[in-house]
Amino acid sequence: MQLATFGSLTWLRAVDRFDLLAPSTAMAIEAWARIDPRVADAVGVAEIDPDLADTAAMTEAYDLPLAASANCVLVSGRRESVERIAAAVVRATTRADVNNAVKRLLDVRKASFLPMDRATAESGMEYGGITPLGLPAGYRVLVDARIAAADPTADGMVVIGSGLRRSKLALPGALLAAAPGVELVDGLALV
Repeated sequence: MQLATFGSLTWLRAVDRFDLLAPSTAMAIEAWARIDPRVADAVGVAEIDPDLADTAAMTEAYDLPLAASANCVLVSGRRESVERIAAAVVRATTRADVNNAVKRLLDVRKASFLPMDRATAESGMEYGGITPLGLPAGYRVLVDARIAAADPTADGMVVIGSGLRRSKLALPGALLAAAPGVELVDGLALV
């Protein structure tokens, strides 16, 4: 079932197209839809050219507002020999405040981006498609509070990874902020 057209992409219900999602993302969306009936009709997926998965190329090629895109980066740090990992999700018009906000939230002395090979191996997702939906259970999911606020240029929508480079998810930012395990954080991003 087609949900809408956003940019030049046609968005289909993600619950109907698990073939366009990483397995862990599909399982997360399926489980979320069972506890929140809004999810089935509000989370869309669209197939894209995998060579255009990076934010700048995707927004230009598919006529999407940059403010609608959100980036998900995996960050880690250690405290008392225990590694702490989090996903930081921020609008593409900003960048994650890894050196202050993320470091403070993880309660570590130094926070660093996970190396690409480790991020993809542990998440089961492809580089350029990592999403906050379906990450390993021990990862914290930190979402900048600005994502929940309706950006007028983005019709309140946010475009995130699907776990694969060949597709993207779109959903209301307020719904992403209400996803299981999400911690909404003021000041997670720097403008």
